[in-house]
Amino acid sequence: MHQQLRLVLSLSGPIRDAIFEEEAAIFARTYGVDRADHIAEFAPFESASVFLAVLNGRDDVLGFMRIVTPGPTGLKTLVEAGGPPWWIDGGRAARAAGIDPEDTWDVATLGVPRGAGSKRMMITAALYHGLVIAARENHVRSLLMTVDERVRAILSVMGLTTFALPGAKPGPFCGSPASTPVWAHCAQMLDGQRRNNPEAYRLIAQGIGLDGISVPTADQFALPYAGVAMMSGAVPA
Repeated sequence: MHQQLRLVLSLSGPIRDAIFEEEAAIFARTYGVDRADHIAEFAPFESASVFLAVLNGRDDVLGFMRIVTPGPTGLKTLVEAGGPPWWIDGGRAARAAGIDPEDTWDVATLGVPRGAGSKRMMITAALYHGLVIAARENHVRSLLMTVDERVRAILSVMGLTTFALPGAKPGPFCGSPASTPVWAHCAQMLDGQRRNNPEAYRLIAQGIGLDGISVPTADQFALPYAGVAMMSGAVPA
């Protein structure tokens, strides 16, 4: 029997807890980061984090994306750019790139657990589609992420072009041999994707072809709170 999957935005509760456990497990398997270190790494950004996830009918987590919104600790990519291996001033680099941290989101993690098989690409596309909708609904102008160069190359093939923060070059980070703190302005990135890879644009920006994955209405992606207040909000998951 065909099982319908669903995309959700999760701020709190059991689904968020399940997503966090899957995130920690993937970091352990992929990068050798143990659970305690994973908790410590994300603790400063936990109150400002929101998750997108693809779930099955049993609410098993088939894919997730952690987004860090503007909060008291700052955006994760800008904070970490000040440490090894980059040692750059994240705030100054953001200003040079034309980024306002107040209307910027940080894509901190993305993972699809083992066993996704042929659904892996569709689940990943659904998460990026959710990001597009959520960014639009919350008036987000720019995105940041610290991304492995192999993943960055895949994003480029999909038409999602990113740019290194000024002064940053690929370097070893959290188990990745070569990661880079990057940025993109949402409107320009999607316009470039529309021109350079229209098929991927239809899938990711418009959600056309996400067969078997239920996507909520756009208003369900609007965040009721920002930063530290986010954890007390309730959004259907």
